[in-house]
Amino acid sequence: MPPLPSNRTTWHSLLNPLAGRRPGTLLAPAGAPVMGLCPAVALYAVVPLQAVANLVLDDLAAFAQDQGWIVPSGCAVADTGSLAQGLDGRRGWTRVRALATGSLIRGVVVPSLTHIGYRAVDADREQDWLLKQRLFVVATDLCDMNLRT
Repeated sequence: MPPLPSNRTTWHSLLNPLAGRRPGTLLAPAGAPVMGLCPAVALYAVVPLQAVANLVLDDLAAFAQDQGWIVPSGCAVADTGSLAQGLDGRRGWTRVRALATGSLIRGVVVPSLTHIGYRAVDADREQDWLLKQRLFVVATDLCDMNLRT
């Protein structure tokens, strides 16, 4: 049986989510850096219990697949604990930052920007750092659209 079409929504940090596009092709708004094709992304989430990490990462992987992106081996990472914990204590986020400095991935998919920084100043700092690495950030939670206007 073929997979059902996805009803997922997203907010893109650099991309125009309302523009028509073929899967795997990204359209940037005027004046934004050209990203071109985005074949590989990392997945990152903070989960309360390790037992639910695969559920959250599977949902992010399905979203990435819907976009025509791939998730290379070792690029789906989850930290266990509270979203409010500092970034210094998150080994998974340290792994994503290491991936971001290489040429393997072109973006990071998270459930919400609070997963890369609970406080807005932390999330903005990490998102800015990722953009300086020429990576985009995609939050799959539609509520993030209201947080980042």
